[in-house]
Amino acid sequence: MSRCCEFKGCNEGAKVWAVIFDLDGTLLDTERATRGVLNEFLARYGKELDREKEEKKRLGMTQKESAATIVMEYELPLTPDQFIKEITPLYRERWAKAKALPGANRLIKHLLKNGVPMALASNSLREYIDAKISHHKGWKDSFSVILGSDQVKSGKPSPYLFEEAAKKMGVDAVHCLVIEDSLVGVTAANAAKMKVVAIPSRREADCYGLANVVLHSLLEFQPEPWGLPPFDDWLDNTLPIEPIHLSGLYVTGCLQEATENATLALPDQAVGLYFGWAKVDTDRNFKILVSINLDFSCVANKKIHVCLIDANSDLNYKQKMQIYLVGSIRGWDNKELTSTELEKLEEYKSIARTSLDLPSFTCCL
Repeated sequence: MSRCCEFKGCNEGAKVWAVIFDLDGTLLDTERATRGVLNEFLARYGKELDREKEEKKRLGMTQKESAATIVMEYELPLTPDQFIKEITPLYRERWAKAKALPGANRLIKHLLKNGVPMALASNSLREYIDAKISHHKGWKDSFSVILGSDQVKSGKPSPYLFEEAAKKMGVDAVHCLVIEDSLVGVTAANAAKMKVVAIPSRREADCYGLANVVLHSLLEFQPEPWGLPPFDDWLDNTLPIEPIHLSGLYVTGCLQEATENATLALPDQAVGLYFGWAKVDTDRNFKILVSINLDFSCVANKKIHVCLIDANSDLNYKQKMQIYLVGSIRGWDNKELTSTELEKLEEYKSIARTSLDLPSFTCCL
């Protein structure tokens, strides 16, 4: 079983022979790992972070472009180069904590196992790319080409990074598939005449009109329409995933994160229908079905609905809960679990109940 959002032209034209990945926001959740760094740095100069400006983030900019913009916007008594020199050590400390985004390791391992050439092409400096991926086992050896913006004439949205990556892999542009999360990256892929899959964050909605395919998560990626080997890791109707840990208060069917920044630790790409285990105050473990949906009416931009699979009655109001998600059933379909038809909900509960009895989905709470 596999999933994907609306296709636009991926079945047309040349077969894909190689895949080129962006890094930050596509494979690696560096944004959340480094959240707070700029605020901490600005405080040293008596400046306060403008959250409205940061909502319109400089995604996809090169380091120098971003530095020049920050120095200008916050009127810092620094040159862009001085700013970079002072703030970089703070970022380096946090890069070690950046986690792979849902589906990233799965896709990298799948393509590597099937002999599909892969490249990493990022607007970061090459030195920084190496530092970031050094914390992820096997990543550096998985890519036959790794390129930073300092290794080409100019970074994205110019096509040079992708063109150079294709050249070094010995693959024509028409046979390359780019996977990106930002508008500048999708624009660069279009300029390079390559097919492109976008997995944009909520701030990068402009990608929708330019990409061949738009996904909510790499877990939704389907290799077959591109002529790539299919995944073989589905167990009936469920997909084992790298565990996702959540904690907070269980309130009338929803999980409310316990701390201000906890919800923000859950990336936009984590939406979908999952199953796993929950532990409450009583130390009792429950089998659960969890729907994580985008909801821009709240600060966290997500709603986490929790359905107890086998409990005879609902839990008490406001109980502390730890959640350990171990499998996925489907991607996000813009429907809350509570609004799902009763028949469908029972089907999902049955699928999750059966899967959670298998060794692949063991409880580790």
